[in-house]
Amino acid sequence: MSVSALGPSSGFNPSAAAPASRAGEAGLRAGEAQGDVQGKAQGLSEADLRIVEQLKQRDREVRAHEMAHVAAGAGVVTSGASYSYETGPDGRRYAVGGEVGINVSPGRTPEETLSRAEKIRAAALAPADPSGQDRQIAARAASMAAEARVELATRGRDEGASGPAQAYRVAQTGGGPPATGSALDTYA
Repeated sequence: MSVSALGPSSGFNPSAAAPASRAGEAGLRAGEAQGDVQGKAQGLSEADLRIVEQLKQRDREVRAHEMAHVAAGAGVVTSGASYSYETGPDGRRYAVGGEVGINVSPGRTPEETLSRAEKIRAAALAPADPSGQDRQIAARAASMAAEARVELATRGRDEGASGPAQAYRVAQTGGGPPATGSALDTYA
């Protein structure tokens, strides 16, 4: 199973997430102006230059999104980010979608499954703007965690004869069965 591409309605802006310094902003403006000069030297129209800027922005968003999955998915990521590309009017390829492979199989024990489910959910929801498929994977992980908790609770109830609750019951009843009327049967 994979955590998929960033949706088309992404609002994540890596440059807005971390404010740039004045010098950095000036350098960015100078670089953009140089890019415009290069674009015009390549014979790109104003419309093509706008498309190239949109593709550059999308490329940055997609790469940041997928790297967030990889960074948060230690232990459950099965493959690094893979991207789908679109070629811009300038002849360069820009990432417009991507995915990261995530192992969503349960663990060998309920405890391991619970731990794994928490890691899967964290990896799926790591980006600032998770996609629909990211949310589906997170929901699947939450379901897996709930099943593991139920199994742990069932096992705890079945093994209750040796736990602290049983010791309390023995101390309260003097080791014998509880007196009539002293227990509430919730299974009836």
